Amino acid sequence: MASLTKAFNIADMRALAGRALPLPIREYLEGGADDEWTLARNRTAFQEWVLAQRTLVDVSAIDPGTDMLGFPSAMPLMLSPTGMSQLFHAAGESAVARAAARAGVPYGLSTMATTSIEAIAATGAKRYFQLYLFRDRGLTRALLERAAANGYGALCLTVDTAIAGNRERDLRSGMIMPPRFSLGSLLSFAAHPRWSMGALKNRSFQLANVIDHVGDLGREGTSVIDYVNAQFDRSATWKDIDWLRAQWPGKLVIKGAIMPGDCAEAVARGADAIMVSNHGGRQLDGAGSPLDYLPAIRDQVHDRAQLIVDGGVRRGTDILKAIALGANGCSIGRPYLYGLAAGGEAGVARVLSIFQTEIERDMGLMGRTRIADITADDVDHLSRFRSKPGEVRG
Repeated sequence: MASLTKAFNIADMRALAGRALPLPIREYLEGGADDEWTLARNRTAFQEWVLAQRTLVDVSAIDPGTDMLGFPSAMPLMLSPTGMSQLFHAAGESAVARAAARAGVPYGLSTMATTSIEAIAATGAKRYFQLYLFRDRGLTRALLERAAANGYGALCLTVDTAIAGNRERDLRSGMIMPPRFSLGSLLSFAAHPRWSMGALKNRSFQLANVIDHVGDLGREGTSVIDYVNAQFDRSATWKDIDWLRAQWPGKLVIKGAIMPGDCAEAVARGADAIMVSNHGGRQLDGAGSPLDYLPAIRDQVHDRAQLIVDGGVRRGTDILKAIALGANGCSIGRPYLYGLAAGGEAGVARVLSIFQTEIERDMGLMGRTRIADITADDVDHLSRFRSKPGEVRG
């Protein structure tokens, strides 16, 4: 794990993960839809904003703690639900949850996880459960009941996957179901024996939260994945949100709403939070970034719901910019998976430590000691600096 200590930022951790993973797995992690414009926009949007740097402020005591989805969190950051985490390291979701628990931040478990609802509950992590609206409402209800029985404090409904995005990297590498690996992909597996041996030894790789419900299909992973993919309900409407709100007594989070009007509608129907997300650029290419829409969403929902920016976050300054623009915090997916791939639980812990250090340092440099003190006065769009002399705020 010595190399983890030399990972000073998320870009360094990404490089370590790239060396650890075979080509198909790396491309599955990194890829977006179509031309990947939206994937890139998630990052470039942050580069259009600048932070105010105030001086002669007492910053001897900085507290980045806040509330995220009703959980006390050590910083304004939580971990997004990501499917099949054992693809990246055999320790999978359990390693991520343990690292999140030690760092004091919430962790989201995906329906498509390779670790069960019950096993993650045993880690003691502050946890929420991600759900899809399935055609099989029996499966949906069973997942809701298990999440409630195992102390998941919030339910996160993903609403942007009724149709799968066009991820051409996966088509080229053969990372599809069933797999159709190219010669280059097969050679890449051979060139990464540590990952390949770990995958061969990992007998627990399965969609752990749906496998029992679909027992008549057998326990083969591809059969279950085919079943789940067929279950995504293209006919879902706002009435289904009403149904889910009636079924779930805890916090309800809508993930994948990005248009201000949709976010306002979700809140009107009982959502407690919106994860403003374009699915990491993996669904509709050409869609804007969460940051593009964030101020308008806050103007629509006011203080009736938390807003979590999900997508493109790579630095502590990204998180502080999002908060200044109206977010309550941010969520990450790829960054913690880089850590998982590079070093298992220790790698995830290193990623969270990097963010914690950056947030605290950058708050001090901004002259802010509490998250609640960060406002719209702490950020400017670069276009302001193209104004006439004297028009830029001092």
